[in-house]
Amino acid sequence: MEIGALQSVVNFFLGLGASVLLPIILFILSLVFGAKPGKALRSSLMFGVGFIGLNLVIGLLSNSIGPVSQGMVQRFGLKLDIIDVGWPACASIAFGSKISTLIIPAGILLNLLLLFTKVTKTINIDIWNFWHFAFVGGLVQWATGNIWYGLISALLFAAAMLFIADWTAPAIQQTMGLPGISIPHGFSASPVPFAIIINKIIDLIPGLRNIEGDPDTIKKRFGLMGEPLIMGVLIGLILSAVAYMGDGPWTGWLTKMLTTAITLGAVMVLMPRMVSLLMEGLIPLSDAARDFLQKKAGDREIYIGLDSAILVGHPTAIATGLLMVPITLILAIILPGNRVIPFGDLAVIPFLVAIVIPIVKANVFRSVVISTVFMIPSIYIMNFLAEGTTAAALAADFALPQGANLITSICDGGNWIPAMFLKLADNFWLGNIIVAVVIAVLWILFKKNPAGWHKVAGYRAEDN
Repeated sequence: MEIGALQSVVNFFLGLGASVLLPIILFILSLVFGAKPGKALRSSLMFGVGFIGLNLVIGLLSNSIGPVSQGMVQRFGLKLDIIDVGWPACASIAFGSKISTLIIPAGILLNLLLLFTKVTKTINIDIWNFWHFAFVGGLVQWATGNIWYGLISALLFAAAMLFIADWTAPAIQQTMGLPGISIPHGFSASPVPFAIIINKIIDLIPGLRNIEGDPDTIKKRFGLMGEPLIMGVLIGLILSAVAYMGDGPWTGWLTKMLTTAITLGAVMVLMPRMVSLLMEGLIPLSDAARDFLQKKAGDREIYIGLDSAILVGHPTAIATGLLMVPITLILAIILPGNRVIPFGDLAVIPFLVAIVIPIVKANVFRSVVISTVFMIPSIYIMNFLAEGTTAAALAADFALPQGANLITSICDGGNWIPAMFLKLADNFWLGNIIVAVVIAVLWILFKKNPAGWHKVAGYRAEDN
Protein backbone atom coordinates (compact mmCIF):
# COMPACT_ATOMS: atom_id res chain seq x y z
CA MET A 1 0.00 0.00 0.00
CA GLU A 2 1.39 3.42 -0.96
CA ILE A 3 2.11 5.92 1.82
CA GLY A 4 -0.64 8.24 0.56
CA ALA A 5 -3.27 5.50 0.60
CA LEU A 6 -2.11 4.36 4.03
CA GLN A 7 -2.36 7.91 5.34
CA SER A 8 -5.92 8.15 4.01
CA VAL A 9 -6.87 4.99 5.91
CA VAL A 10 -5.19 6.25 9.09
CA ASN A 11 -6.82 9.66 8.74
CA PHE A 12 -10.22 8.00 8.34
CA PHE A 13 -9.88 6.10 11.61
CA LEU A 14 -8.39 9.08 13.46
CA GLY A 15 -11.22 11.20 12.10
CA LEU A 16 -13.71 8.96 13.88
CA GLY A 17 -12.55 10.44 17.17
CA ALA A 18 -11.89 8.64 20.43
CA SER A 19 -15.60 8.15 21.21
CA VAL A 20 -16.00 5.98 18.08
CA LEU A 21 -12.51 4.55 17.58
CA LEU A 22 -12.03 3.28 21.14
CA PRO A 23 -15.34 1.31 21.24
CA ILE A 24 -14.36 -0.37 17.96
CA ILE A 25 -10.99 -1.34 19.42
CA LEU A 26 -12.62 -2.50 22.65
CA PHE A 27 -15.10 -4.66 20.73
CA ILE A 28 -12.37 -6.32 18.64
CA LEU A 29 -10.13 -6.94 21.67
CA SER A 30 -13.04 -8.33 23.68
CA LEU A 31 -13.75 -10.86 20.91
CA VAL A 32 -10.04 -11.75 20.66
CA PHE A 33 -9.95 -12.42 24.41
CA GLY A 34 -13.02 -14.63 24.19
CA ALA A 35 -15.89 -12.43 25.38
CA LYS A 36 -19.36 -13.27 24.06
CA PRO A 37 -20.25 -11.06 21.04
CA GLY A 38 -23.42 -9.63 22.61
CA LYS A 39 -21.69 -8.74 25.85
CA ALA A 40 -18.69 -7.33 23.96
CA LEU A 41 -20.94 -5.15 21.79
CA ARG A 42 -22.95 -3.77 24.69
CA SER A 43 -19.91 -2.99 26.83
CA SER A 44 -18.08 -1.34 23.93
CA LEU A 45 -21.07 0.85 23.13
CA MET A 46 -21.45 1.72 26.82
CA PHE A 47 -17.82 2.84 26.86
CA GLY A 48 -18.55 5.06 23.85
CA VAL A 49 -21.58 6.52 25.63
CA GLY A 50 -19.47 7.21 28.71
CA PHE A 51 -16.77 8.88 26.61
CA ILE A 52 -19.30 11.09 24.85
CA GLY A 53 -20.85 11.98 28.21
CA LEU A 54 -17.43 12.78 29.64
CA ASN A 55 -16.64 15.02 26.66
CA LEU A 56 -19.94 16.83 27.17
CA VAL A 57 -19.06 17.48 30.81
CA ILE A 58 -15.55 18.62 29.85
CA GLY A 59 -17.12 20.90 27.24
CA LEU A 60 -19.35 22.29 29.98
CA LEU A 61 -16.26 22.90 32.10
CA SER A 62 -14.39 24.50 29.22
CA ASN A 63 -17.30 26.77 28.32
CA SER A 64 -17.39 28.00 31.91
CA ILE A 65 -13.66 28.29 32.54
CA GLY A 66 -13.00 30.03 29.19
CA PRO A 67 -15.05 33.19 29.89
CA VAL A 68 -13.88 33.24 33.52
CA SER A 69 -10.22 33.12 32.52
CA GLN A 70 -10.84 35.75 29.83
CA GLY A 71 -12.46 37.98 32.45
CA MET A 72 -9.43 37.52 34.70
CA VAL A 73 -7.07 38.35 31.84
CA GLN A 74 -8.97 41.59 31.13
CA ARG A 75 -9.12 42.49 34.82
CA PHE A 76 -5.38 41.94 35.29
CA GLY A 77 -4.64 43.74 32.02
CA LEU A 78 -2.37 41.01 30.65
CA LYS A 79 -0.52 41.94 27.46
CA LEU A 80 1.18 38.71 26.40
CA ASP A 81 1.85 37.79 22.78
CA ILE A 82 2.02 33.95 22.77
CA ILE A 83 -1.50 32.55 22.80
CA ASP A 84 -2.45 29.25 24.38
CA VAL A 85 -4.84 27.94 21.73
CA GLY A 86 -5.31 24.56 23.40
CA TRP A 87 -4.42 21.00 22.50
CA PRO A 88 -6.12 21.04 19.03
CA ALA A 89 -3.06 22.83 17.64
CA CYS A 90 -0.80 20.02 18.86
CA ALA A 91 -3.23 17.40 17.57
CA SER A 92 -3.30 19.13 14.18
CA ILE A 93 0.48 18.95 13.99
CA ALA A 94 0.33 15.26 14.78
CA PHE A 95 -2.54 14.34 12.47
CA GLY A 96 -1.25 16.57 9.68
CA SER A 97 2.19 14.98 9.56
CA LYS A 98 3.29 11.76 7.89
CA ILE A 99 4.47 10.62 11.32
CA SER A 100 0.84 9.88 12.25
CA THR A 101 0.71 7.33 9.43
CA LEU A 102 3.78 5.53 10.74
CA ILE A 103 3.45 5.86 14.52
CA ILE A 104 0.18 3.95 14.83
CA PRO A 105 1.34 0.64 13.27
CA ALA A 106 4.87 1.11 14.64
CA GLY A 107 3.57 1.97 18.10
CA ILE A 108 1.28 -1.07 18.14
CA LEU A 109 4.13 -3.36 17.05
CA LEU A 110 6.44 -1.90 19.72
CA ASN A 111 3.77 -2.40 22.39
CA LEU A 112 3.12 -6.01 21.32
CA LEU A 113 6.86 -6.74 21.24
CA LEU A 114 7.33 -5.40 24.78
CA LEU A 115 4.16 -7.19 25.94
CA PHE A 116 5.07 -10.62 24.53
CA THR A 117 8.66 -10.36 25.82
CA LYS A 118 7.18 -9.55 29.26
CA VAL A 119 8.91 -6.19 29.46
CA THR A 120 5.57 -4.42 29.94
CA LYS A 121 2.22 -5.47 31.35
CA THR A 122 0.33 -2.70 29.53
CA ILE A 123 -1.53 -3.11 26.27
CA ASN A 124 -2.20 0.45 25.16
CA ILE A 125 -5.59 0.48 23.44
CA ASP A 126 -5.79 4.29 23.52
CA ILE A 127 -4.68 4.52 19.90
CA TRP A 128 -6.35 7.90 19.31
CA ASN A 129 -3.95 9.41 21.82
CA PHE A 130 -0.96 8.14 19.88
CA TRP A 131 -1.12 11.70 18.56
CA HIS A 132 0.97 12.73 21.58
CA PHE A 133 3.77 10.54 20.26
CA ALA A 134 3.19 11.81 16.73
CA PHE A 135 3.45 15.40 18.03
CA VAL A 136 6.96 14.68 19.29
CA GLY A 137 7.76 13.04 15.97
CA GLY A 138 6.41 16.05 14.09
CA LEU A 139 8.55 18.46 16.12
CA VAL A 140 11.69 16.37 15.59
CA GLN A 141 10.94 16.03 11.89
CA TRP A 142 10.49 19.81 11.68
CA ALA A 143 13.82 20.38 13.45
CA THR A 144 15.86 17.76 11.53
CA GLY A 145 14.02 17.44 8.23
CA ASN A 146 14.11 13.64 8.69
CA ILE A 147 10.89 11.67 9.14
CA TRP A 148 12.72 8.60 10.45
CA TYR A 149 14.38 10.63 13.19
CA GLY A 150 10.90 11.80 14.13
CA LEU A 151 9.61 8.21 14.25
CA ILE A 152 12.50 7.06 16.47
CA SER A 153 11.85 9.84 18.98
CA ALA A 154 8.11 9.13 18.90
CA LEU A 155 8.68 5.42 19.63
CA LEU A 156 11.04 6.22 22.51
CA PHE A 157 8.33 8.47 23.92
CA ALA A 158 5.79 5.64 23.59
CA ALA A 159 8.14 3.21 25.35
CA ALA A 160 8.71 5.66 28.21
CA MET A 161 4.94 6.02 28.70
CA LEU A 162 4.54 2.24 28.89
CA PHE A 163 7.16 2.22 31.66
CA ILE A 164 5.35 4.96 33.61
CA ALA A 165 2.04 3.15 33.04
CA ASP A 166 3.42 -0.06 34.58
CA TRP A 167 5.06 1.85 37.42
CA THR A 168 1.95 3.77 38.48
CA ALA A 169 -0.73 1.19 37.67
CA PRO A 170 -1.17 -0.45 41.12
CA ALA A 171 -1.45 2.93 42.86
CA ILE A 172 -3.95 4.16 40.26
CA GLN A 173 -6.00 0.98 40.53
CA GLN A 174 -6.04 1.19 44.33
CA THR A 175 -6.74 4.91 44.80
CA MET A 176 -9.10 5.35 41.86
CA GLY A 177 -10.87 2.01 42.14
CA LEU A 178 -9.94 0.98 38.57
CA PRO A 179 -8.87 -2.68 38.55
CA GLY A 180 -6.66 -3.72 35.64
CA ILE A 181 -6.15 -0.17 34.30
CA SER A 182 -2.94 1.75 33.56
CA ILE A 183 -2.33 5.19 32.02
CA PRO A 184 0.28 5.39 29.20
CA HIS A 185 -0.99 8.88 28.28
CA GLY A 186 1.70 11.13 26.77
CA PHE A 187 0.47 14.32 28.45
CA SER A 188 -0.78 13.13 31.84
CA ALA A 189 2.19 10.92 32.72
CA SER A 190 4.72 13.76 32.47
CA PRO A 191 4.39 15.06 36.08
CA VAL A 192 4.99 11.64 37.71
CA PRO A 193 8.74 11.88 38.55
CA PHE A 194 8.39 15.50 39.67
CA ALA A 195 5.31 14.74 41.75
CA ILE A 196 7.12 11.93 43.58
CA ILE A 197 10.11 14.17 44.38
CA ILE A 198 8.00 17.13 45.53
CA ASN A 199 5.77 14.85 47.60
CA LYS A 200 8.85 13.47 49.37
CA ILE A 201 10.04 17.02 50.05
CA ILE A 202 6.66 17.87 51.62
CA ASP A 203 7.09 14.79 53.84
CA LEU A 204 10.24 16.41 55.24
CA ILE A 205 8.60 19.73 56.15
CA PRO A 206 7.00 19.85 59.64
CA GLY A 207 3.47 21.19 59.58
CA LEU A 208 2.97 20.81 55.85
CA ARG A 209 3.36 17.05 55.99
CA ASN A 210 0.53 16.79 58.52
CA ILE A 211 -2.07 18.64 56.45
CA GLU A 212 -4.81 16.18 55.52
CA GLY A 213 -6.79 17.14 52.44
CA ASP A 214 -8.32 14.03 50.91
CA PRO A 215 -12.05 14.23 50.00
CA ASP A 216 -13.16 12.04 52.92
CA THR A 217 -11.25 14.14 55.46
CA ILE A 218 -12.55 17.38 53.94
CA LYS A 219 -16.09 16.03 54.05
CA LYS A 220 -15.76 14.94 57.68
CA ARG A 221 -14.14 18.19 58.77
CA PHE A 222 -16.37 20.59 56.89
CA GLY A 223 -19.57 18.59 56.63
CA LEU A 224 -21.86 19.89 53.90
CA MET A 225 -19.17 22.38 52.80
CA GLY A 226 -16.90 19.45 52.04
CA GLU A 227 -19.31 17.80 49.59
CA PRO A 228 -17.98 17.77 45.99
CA LEU A 229 -21.11 19.57 44.79
CA ILE A 230 -20.74 22.38 47.35
CA MET A 231 -16.97 22.59 46.75
CA GLY A 232 -17.62 23.07 43.04
CA VAL A 233 -20.20 25.78 43.69
CA LEU A 234 -17.89 27.63 46.11
CA ILE A 235 -14.90 27.44 43.74
CA GLY A 236 -17.16 28.67 40.92
CA LEU A 237 -18.33 31.61 43.03
CA ILE A 238 -14.77 32.60 43.96
CA LEU A 239 -13.37 32.32 40.42
CA SER A 240 -16.29 34.18 38.83
CA ALA A 241 -16.21 36.87 41.54
CA VAL A 242 -12.59 37.63 40.61
CA ALA A 243 -13.50 37.68 36.91
CA TYR A 244 -16.87 39.46 36.92
CA MET A 245 -17.73 41.24 40.19
CA GLY A 246 -18.26 44.96 39.65
CA ASP A 247 -18.04 44.68 35.87
CA GLY A 248 -21.14 46.56 34.69
CA PRO A 249 -24.66 46.36 36.18
CA TRP A 250 -24.92 44.08 39.21
CA THR A 251 -27.61 41.96 37.55
CA GLY A 252 -25.18 41.02 34.78
CA TRP A 253 -22.18 39.97 36.83
CA LEU A 254 -24.31 38.32 39.52
CA THR A 255 -26.02 36.20 36.85
CA LYS A 256 -22.63 35.14 35.49
CA MET A 257 -21.38 34.30 38.98
CA LEU A 258 -24.38 32.15 39.85
CA THR A 259 -24.39 30.40 36.48
CA THR A 260 -20.68 29.60 36.76
CA ALA A 261 -21.10 28.36 40.33
CA ILE A 262 -23.93 25.97 39.48
CA THR A 263 -22.12 24.78 36.35
CA LEU A 264 -18.92 23.90 38.22
CA GLY A 265 -20.97 22.20 40.92
CA ALA A 266 -22.61 20.14 38.19
CA VAL A 267 -19.20 19.22 36.77
CA MET A 268 -18.11 17.91 40.19
CA VAL A 269 -21.19 15.67 40.30
CA LEU A 270 -21.50 14.60 36.66
CA MET A 271 -17.88 13.81 35.82
CA PRO A 272 -17.61 10.84 38.22
CA ARG A 273 -20.91 9.50 36.87
CA MET A 274 -19.55 9.54 33.32
CA VAL A 275 -16.38 7.77 34.44
CA SER A 276 -18.54 5.06 36.02
CA LEU A 277 -20.08 4.46 32.57
CA LEU A 278 -16.60 4.12 31.11
CA MET A 279 -15.76 1.53 33.75
CA GLU A 280 -19.00 -0.35 33.07
CA GLY A 281 -17.86 -0.67 29.48
CA LEU A 282 -14.34 -1.76 30.43
CA ILE A 283 -15.11 -4.47 32.98
CA PRO A 284 -16.07 -7.21 30.42
CA LEU A 285 -12.84 -6.58 28.47
CA SER A 286 -10.76 -6.62 31.64
CA ASP A 287 -12.39 -9.85 32.81
CA ALA A 288 -12.00 -11.50 29.40
CA ALA A 289 -8.33 -10.43 29.15
CA ARG A 290 -7.59 -11.82 32.63
CA ASP A 291 -9.30 -15.15 31.87
CA PHE A 292 -7.53 -15.40 28.51
CA LEU A 293 -4.11 -14.79 30.02
CA GLN A 294 -4.68 -17.21 32.87
CA LYS A 295 -5.44 -19.92 30.30
CA LYS A 296 -2.53 -19.02 28.02
CA ALA A 297 0.12 -17.74 30.44
CA GLY A 298 -0.79 -18.90 33.92
CA ASP A 299 -1.37 -16.05 36.35
CA ARG A 300 0.34 -13.37 34.29
CA GLU A 301 -1.13 -9.91 34.91
CA ILE A 302 -2.06 -7.51 32.13
CA TYR A 303 -3.10 -3.87 32.27
CA ILE A 304 -5.46 -2.12 29.85
CA GLY A 305 -3.82 1.19 28.91
CA LEU A 306 -6.28 4.08 28.68
CA ASP A 307 -6.66 7.84 28.40
CA SER A 308 -6.36 9.77 31.69
CA ALA A 309 -10.01 10.75 31.10
CA ILE A 310 -10.77 7.67 33.18
CA LEU A 311 -9.17 9.46 36.18
CA VAL A 312 -10.56 12.98 35.97
CA GLY A 313 -13.81 12.10 37.71
CA HIS A 314 -12.01 11.89 41.05
CA PRO A 315 -13.03 14.85 43.26
CA THR A 316 -9.38 15.70 44.01
CA ALA A 317 -8.56 15.91 40.29
CA ILE A 318 -11.51 18.22 39.58
CA ALA A 319 -10.94 20.42 42.64
CA THR A 320 -7.22 20.74 41.88
CA GLY A 321 -7.92 21.56 38.24
CA LEU A 322 -10.37 24.33 39.18
CA LEU A 323 -8.05 25.83 41.80
CA MET A 324 -5.17 25.79 39.31
CA VAL A 325 -7.00 28.15 36.91
CA PRO A 326 -6.36 31.35 38.92
CA ILE A 327 -2.97 30.05 40.08
CA THR A 328 -1.86 29.48 36.48
CA LEU A 329 -2.99 32.97 35.47
CA ILE A 330 -1.19 34.53 38.44
CA LEU A 331 1.99 32.64 37.51
CA ALA A 332 1.69 33.97 33.96
CA ILE A 333 1.61 37.50 35.39
CA ILE A 334 4.50 37.25 37.84
CA LEU A 335 6.99 34.92 36.13
CA PRO A 336 9.80 37.05 34.62
CA GLY A 337 10.26 36.68 30.87
CA ASN A 338 6.97 34.88 30.29
CA ARG A 339 5.15 35.75 27.05
CA VAL A 340 2.34 33.16 27.22
CA ILE A 341 -1.25 33.92 28.04
CA PRO A 342 -2.80 30.67 29.34
CA PHE A 343 -6.30 30.27 28.01
CA GLY A 344 -7.32 27.48 25.63
CA ASP A 345 -6.05 24.58 27.71
CA LEU A 346 -7.06 25.67 31.21
CA ALA A 347 -9.85 23.11 31.13
CA VAL A 348 -7.38 20.24 30.56
CA ILE A 349 -5.52 20.85 33.83
CA PRO A 350 -7.53 18.07 35.57
CA PHE A 351 -6.03 15.67 32.99
CA LEU A 352 -2.54 16.88 33.92
CA VAL A 353 -2.99 16.49 37.67
CA ALA A 354 -5.08 13.29 37.65
CA ILE A 355 -2.15 10.88 37.73
CA VAL A 356 -0.69 12.80 40.69
CA ILE A 357 -3.71 11.89 42.87
CA PRO A 358 -2.54 8.37 43.86
CA ILE A 359 0.97 9.67 44.64
CA VAL A 360 -0.42 12.17 47.18
CA LYS A 361 -3.12 9.76 48.38
CA ALA A 362 -5.85 12.09 47.03
CA ASN A 363 -4.65 15.02 49.18
CA VAL A 364 -5.99 18.21 47.55
CA PHE A 365 -3.45 20.42 49.35
CA ARG A 366 -0.47 18.41 48.15
CA SER A 367 -1.95 18.07 44.68
CA VAL A 368 -2.30 21.86 44.37
CA VAL A 369 1.24 22.46 45.70
CA ILE A 370 2.76 19.95 43.28
CA SER A 371 0.70 21.26 40.36
CA THR A 372 1.74 24.84 41.12
CA VAL A 373 5.43 23.95 41.26
CA PHE A 374 5.13 21.86 38.09
CA MET A 375 3.28 24.64 36.25
CA ILE A 376 6.23 27.04 36.60
CA PRO A 377 8.59 25.14 34.26
CA SER A 378 5.59 24.20 32.11
CA ILE A 379 4.92 27.88 31.38
CA TYR A 380 8.55 28.41 30.36
CA ILE A 381 8.39 25.28 28.19
CA MET A 382 5.31 26.76 26.50
CA ASN A 383 7.49 29.77 25.64
CA PHE A 384 10.34 27.55 24.41
CA LEU A 385 8.13 25.35 22.20
CA ALA A 386 6.05 28.22 20.78
CA GLU A 387 8.19 28.73 17.67
CA GLY A 388 8.31 25.03 16.82
CA THR A 389 4.63 24.52 17.63
CA THR A 390 3.64 27.47 15.43
CA ALA A 391 5.81 26.42 12.49
CA ALA A 392 4.66 22.80 12.65
CA ALA A 393 1.01 23.89 13.04
CA LEU A 394 1.25 26.10 9.93
CA ALA A 395 2.82 23.22 8.02
CA ALA A 396 -0.18 21.11 9.05
CA ASP A 397 -2.59 23.84 7.80
CA PHE A 398 -3.78 24.77 11.30
CA ALA A 399 -5.42 28.21 11.14
CA LEU A 400 -3.91 30.61 13.66
CA PRO A 401 -6.28 32.85 15.62
CA GLN A 402 -6.66 36.34 14.16
CA GLY A 403 -3.74 38.54 15.21
CA ALA A 404 -1.71 35.66 16.64
CA ASN A 405 1.92 35.28 15.58
CA LEU A 406 2.95 32.54 18.00
CA ILE A 407 0.81 29.80 19.55
CA THR A 408 1.33 27.16 22.19
CA SER A 409 -0.67 25.03 24.63
CA ILE A 410 -0.56 23.81 28.21
CA CYS A 411 -1.00 20.30 26.83
CA ASP A 412 1.98 19.00 24.82
CA GLY A 413 3.17 22.57 24.19
CA GLY A 414 4.04 22.79 27.89
CA ASN A 415 5.21 19.19 28.27
CA TRP A 416 8.87 18.73 29.21
CA ILE A 417 9.13 15.48 27.22
CA PRO A 418 8.49 16.97 23.73
CA ALA A 419 10.78 19.88 24.74
CA MET A 420 13.52 17.40 25.64
CA PHE A 421 13.24 15.53 22.34
CA LEU A 422 13.25 18.80 20.38
CA LYS A 423 16.40 19.91 22.21
CA LEU A 424 18.06 16.53 21.62
CA ALA A 425 17.36 16.88 17.89
CA ASP A 426 20.42 19.15 17.72
CA ASN A 427 22.58 16.06 18.39
CA PHE A 428 20.06 13.41 17.45
CA TRP A 429 21.87 10.09 17.74
CA LEU A 430 23.77 10.82 20.95
CA GLY A 431 20.71 12.30 22.62
CA ASN A 432 18.28 9.55 21.63
CA ILE A 433 20.72 6.76 22.47
CA ILE A 434 21.09 8.26 25.96
CA VAL A 435 17.28 8.37 26.31
CA ALA A 436 17.00 4.73 25.18
CA VAL A 437 19.67 3.64 27.67
CA VAL A 438 17.99 5.56 30.51
CA ILE A 439 14.61 3.94 29.75
CA ALA A 440 16.22 0.48 29.63
CA VAL A 441 18.08 1.00 32.93
CA LEU A 442 14.94 2.29 34.67
CA TRP A 443 12.98 -0.72 33.45
CA ILE A 444 15.68 -3.13 34.70
CA LEU A 445 15.74 -1.45 38.12
CA PHE A 446 11.93 -1.52 38.22
CA LYS A 447 11.83 -5.24 37.36
CA LYS A 448 14.30 -6.00 40.17
CA ASN A 449 12.15 -4.32 42.83
CA PRO A 450 8.60 -3.68 41.53
CA ALA A 451 7.09 -3.56 45.04
CA GLY A 452 9.44 -0.76 46.06
CA TRP A 453 8.74 1.26 42.91
CA HIS A 454 4.98 0.79 43.30
CA LYS A 455 5.20 2.03 46.90
CA VAL A 456 7.06 5.16 45.79
CA ALA A 457 4.23 5.84 43.30
CA GLY A 458 1.61 5.71 46.08
CA TYR A 459 0.60 2.04 46.29
CA ARG A 460 -0.13 0.87 49.85
CA ALA A 461 0.20 -2.91 50.18
CA GLU A 462 -1.16 -2.79 53.72
CA ASP A 463 -4.52 -1.51 52.42
CA ASN A 464 -5.13 -4.66 50.37
